[in-house]
Amino acid sequence: MKDAKLERKIGELRAGNGKAFDYIYERTNRSVYFAILYIVRDKMYAEDILQETYVKAVRALDRYEAGTNFTAWLSRIGKNLALNHIKAAKREIPTDFDADAYRYGTQETELPYLFETAAKLLSEEEYEILMLCQVSGYKRREVAQMLQMPIGTVTWKNNEALKKLRIYLQKEGEA
Repeated sequence: MKDAKLERKIGELRAGNGKAFDYIYERTNRSVYFAILYIVRDKMYAEDILQETYVKAVRALDRYEAGTNFTAWLSRIGKNLALNHIKAAKREIPTDFDADAYRYGTQETELPYLFETAAKLLSEEEYEILMLCQVSGYKRREVAQMLQMPIGTVTWKNNEALKKLRIYLQKEGEA
């Protein structure tokens, strides 16, 4: 399930074609963003770390082994940067949604709660699949290709994640 076009664009970027970066970023940014958000749990910091991830990745592009999972390689860089951020902060990071909640309607203040609940309740892989399928709007086959796993596994993990969230929220609603 290799993404041949992505690999081709990586080769072009290595050869100095800066325009290839646009495709690479569009193809991978959501997956990397949600991997980072899972760790830092703050939208603003996740966006900053995402940008830092791409800067670092472009500088280290010669270390990427062609034919392997590029999105996973990028996600690993992002996760490491996110973990370094958490270590440097040495404190609980508040979410930017809390500070600005008064500006938004009900739906906007419920979203961070759902993301936070999902991050606590689900495994990292389930969370990433759920965010890519349900929030980012990718089709399960696209997520399967991005994460290099069978579409059946992506479908099953997405459904299981939704089921876990539904059960948790129903129990919480009864309490």
